[in-house]
Amino acid sequence: MTPPLALQLARLLQLASPALPVGAYTYSQGLEWAVESGVIRDEAGAGRWIADLLTHGIGRYEAPLVATLMSAWNTGRHAEIRRLNGEFLASRESFELRAETVQMGFSLRRLIRDLRDDSLVGVAEQIEALPEVAFPVAWSGVAARWGIAPDAAVTAYLWSWAENQVMAALKAVPLGQASGQRLLADLGARIPAVAEAALSLPETEWSNFTPAFAIACARHETQYSRLFRS
Repeated sequence: MTPPLALQLARLLQLASPALPVGAYTYSQGLEWAVESGVIRDEAGAGRWIADLLTHGIGRYEAPLVATLMSAWNTGRHAEIRRLNGEFLASRESFELRAETVQMGFSLRRLIRDLRDDSLVGVAEQIEALPEVAFPVAWSGVAARWGIAPDAAVTAYLWSWAENQVMAALKAVPLGQASGQRLLADLGARIPAVAEAALSLPETEWSNFTPAFAIACARHETQYSRLFRS
């Protein structure tokens, strides 16, 4: 039974909220090293970095992954969920990136139990059977069980990622609040097209080939002074 649209929206806002207790705010995904190295110096540089990752990285891999996982959750294809979980973990380019998704997945797995929502029992059982669960796997399971439409879920997933990146830029560059809102407005305008493309992107065309991002994440591991865990 599909829940009312207002309830879907409320649940989606909860999933995409920075208040979701998974520790996303502690990670910059290499952005902090990009600032330290001078690749990002100002608002414009931060905007280019985040927009490029949105379009060529997360938009072409994590976004279609979430959509495919939601379909697998909705149709009970548990072997497919396990396969995609393993492939996502293997795709992480650095130790910190892998540790990030595992930690966030672990935190969300614990939260699913703490919510005491009977509709999430099946999700909890499946992800607790995994030795390590990637964050998108747990997140997509909740979105699917809460009856959220895939296009809305992917849009919110992208927005949540972009918002976290902007918040990291505000602290690391640093930038002012007005700069942050300008960045979010620009990224928000890009997200619908990225989400739409992700929904129809076949797995054979998924790609997270972003070498500068991978280098930044790896270099961050030995960065002497830092605020973030990745």
